[in-house]
Amino acid sequence: MPAFICTTCGTQYPITGQPQAACVICQDPRQYVNPQGQAWTTMAALRQTHFSTFRRMEQGLIGIGTAPAFAIGQRALLLRTQQGNIMWDCTSFLDDTTTTIVAALGGIAGIAVSHPHFYGAMIDWSHAFGSVPVFVHARDRKFVTRLDPVIHFWEAETYEVTAGVTLIRCGGHFEGGSVLHWAQGAGGLGVLLGSDILSVTPDRRLSFMRSFPNLIPLDASSVLHIADSLDRWPFEAIYGSSWDKVVPAAAKTVLALSVQRYVNAVSAPPAD
Repeated sequence: MPAFICTTCGTQYPITGQPQAACVICQDPRQYVNPQGQAWTTMAALRQTHFSTFRRMEQGLIGIGTAPAFAIGQRALLLRTQQGNIMWDCTSFLDDTTTTIVAALGGIAGIAVSHPHFYGAMIDWSHAFGSVPVFVHARDRKFVTRLDPVIHFWEAETYEVTAGVTLIRCGGHFEGGSVLHWAQGAGGLGVLLGSDILSVTPDRRLSFMRSFPNLIPLDASSVLHIADSLDRWPFEAIYGSSWDKVVPAAAKTVLALSVQRYVNAVSAPPAD
């Protein structure tokens, strides 16, 4: 029996004979149900049509994507450390070739996810590398569609996954929405893996949304909370949710300017 995967959001469900009637993540107002109706696929079917792509983002950081693009275009990041590699966010796709390449890069010691839209096939990924722990914030527990003993629900505002690699709960997009701070990134200046919690915009600043597809913005207080959560952490660069969403330099300043721009925009009529 397969573990069915929602074709709209890419989230994998438990192993069953029949798929669920509906995807709980797509039913949430932050996502959407395909206008053509709920549809499902399986990992076996995806392996007939898709493959993984890899890209070096900077020294010690490798992106892992899926081609052709699937679901919301999930892209994971493999963070390589001396204590073991950490996978940030998950794709919905995994095959033997992908496993072989990742194993050659040092494998995976743990998986950390930012929020429900990037759970993907996190349980399959964990099992493929020896049932490594999957770190999910407890505030998003109700969105975990495939419970498994590998899931570690963390509850604090920060959680050190390994030396120099720390999860920070920012909230915003989801209650448990988190970013990953990598102290040794950007040549030791620090990096944030921001996913959709910190959304990189075309002008290389940031924006903040409750729902991206449905264009529902966050309230000002939530955005200010995100800024407060990150205030004490040094970082030079931010890697967002997809390949081209990167703030390559001065990201700490960019965050401050972006928060001010956003709060001004949602708190008062535009000056022009």
